[in-house]
Amino acid sequence: MAQQTIIQLLDDLDGSEASETIVFGLDGKLYEIDLTDKNAAKLRKTLEPYVAKGRKVSQARGGRRGGTTQTAASSGDTALVRAWAKENGYEVNDRGRVPAEIKQAYSKAKAA
Repeated sequence: MAQQTIIQLLDDLDGSEASETIVFGLDGKLYEIDLTDKNAAKLRKTLEPYVAKGRKVSQARGGRRGGTTQTAASSGDTALVRAWAKENGYEVNDRGRVPAEIKQAYSKAKAA
């Protein structure tokens, strides 16, 4: 028996079909939200003055402990890895496990 699974993104605000997943951070936490183009534009416009004055952070804040540095790929923070993967042309599901090769590519890119 053949099966076909269809994953449909729904806008988290209005329930219509979403066109993208946006990852954003606040107070040291990352969030994902699925939005239509219209709602994504509203979010970006609202955040624009803050983004313009803010500083980019390349890794999660926190010091090194025990000689190791935790990255999003190793700490289990997949939202950051998914966002990076999508921005860099990798196909990655919005839910579930992130493939090891994507985590490795992410870690390699952040170390460079």
